[in-house]
Amino acid sequence: MKTKLTKKEICLSIITTLVSFTVLIGVMMLMMLINLVNVELGLKDFIFHQYKNIITVVTAVALLMCIVYIYMFFENRSLLAQYSKIMEIYLLLCIALLLCNVVGKFVYSTARPLLFFALMAAMILKRKDAIFMNIVFALTIFIFNRFLNSSDVTLGPDTLPDGAYGSIKMVESFSSLLTCFCCGIIGIIVLKRIKTRIGCVMLALLLLGPVILINLVVQLPTNLALDEALDIVMYSAFDCVLSVLAFMFLLPVFEGMFSELTPFRLRELTSDHAKLISRLKSNAPGTYNHCIVVAQLAEMCATAIGEDSELARAAAYYHDVGKLKNPEMFAENQSEYDLHKELTPELSVDIIRSHTRDGAKLIKKNRLPEIFADVAVQHHGTLPIKYFYAKALKMSDGELNIANYSYAGPTPTTKIAAIIMIVDAAEAATRSLPDRSPEKVERLVNNLVEERMNQEQFVDCNITMRELTIITRTVVNGLTGVYHSRVAYPKLTLKKR
Repeated sequence: MKTKLTKKEICLSIITTLVSFTVLIGVMMLMMLINLVNVELGLKDFIFHQYKNIITVVTAVALLMCIVYIYMFFENRSLLAQYSKIMEIYLLLCIALLLCNVVGKFVYSTARPLLFFALMAAMILKRKDAIFMNIVFALTIFIFNRFLNSSDVTLGPDTLPDGAYGSIKMVESFSSLLTCFCCGIIGIIVLKRIKTRIGCVMLALLLLGPVILINLVVQLPTNLALDEALDIVMYSAFDCVLSVLAFMFLLPVFEGMFSELTPFRLRELTSDHAKLISRLKSNAPGTYNHCIVVAQLAEMCATAIGEDSELARAAAYYHDVGKLKNPEMFAENQSEYDLHKELTPELSVDIIRSHTRDGAKLIKKNRLPEIFADVAVQHHGTLPIKYFYAKALKMSDGELNIANYSYAGPTPTTKIAAIIMIVDAAEAATRSLPDRSPEKVERLVNNLVEERMNQEQFVDCNITMRELTIITRTVVNGLTGVYHSRVAYPKLTLKKR
């Protein structure tokens, strides 16, 4: 996570925030215009009569956006350095406000998809940030409704002759505030655990109870009639269903526009039908099988130390796609003959180490997530290619510069890249062991991790000794399970029945 912003980044983040805030105010103007449909009053006259309320709303929302910036500056500065992320948050805020306003105006106030923003925020932000932004959304829509979309506000001499232009009653404003706050947080917490589309549908049913309860309890003092209570129940259900449907419809759009790595997107990228995975399976089957095992182990390690397991799994699938350029030059794709026997060690090293750069280029060419390219180029760090270095030493009379026989780096900059570095080496080395007993595998993995520590491969990824110990233990358990021993089959030929 980025902990310090340059002056340039701060200035650009402020400019991006101001532009996004201007767009948000423009959307609120559009919402006012929508509210004046079927009302014999133009926008100009409305602004003239309601300029005090408009100033209040703009000032209050501006203060909220200042609080958002301050919060991000102290809690998640890396987000402020991602200008597209700032625009994405404001775009989501605009869409959610506009959608709620349209439904409230033309359908029913209780039917507004108030939970849509919370569900989307849960997918594109970390949990803490999503909860905070959901609170900001709840306050924003409350402020707008109370000052510019209220049907029962007390009218003074400078206001309109009647309040018919508003569609939200005071009690409905408070019920929507509680719905956004309480049910939105429930949705964020639960959605983080959901990995399937059908789970999102079940989420709508889960949220239905709290939404109905809040709407009924808050509006209970208004002496609800039975038919009004039934309307509230029906439109509360509509709120939950519409929120989930809008979420499922717009999430792929945001995934494409802003390269969001949601669990759904990551699973699509690791499908056998994904372009590069399909090519890997057809042209480099040995590498493909290696990537599958590495992905499973990386997922286990990421879960063990609290990292994003879905992201680790997906990145591991793509860490060796650079081998597609010369698949036959890598041991796992060769049959019996080693093509490197015909080459000098120097040429072999160039071919082997180029797969990290080739992988990053291929990933970027196919417009895949940047972190996949980072892992592809970092998973060998600056380690030497020992096999060909040793071969070159035998053919040389003097000392050799080991840097000429090493990967170009850089070293891992994230914990996920560090995990994949360890798992990749451990899986490949374990395959070469004649004895794959748990003790031998544990000794091998410990030596690999210690070697990488001595070579300062983890200095840039902020990984702790405790986490390395957990990763080592997890890799050993995983590899022992993958390469477990079996009882030898008896040499017995069965007769045909």
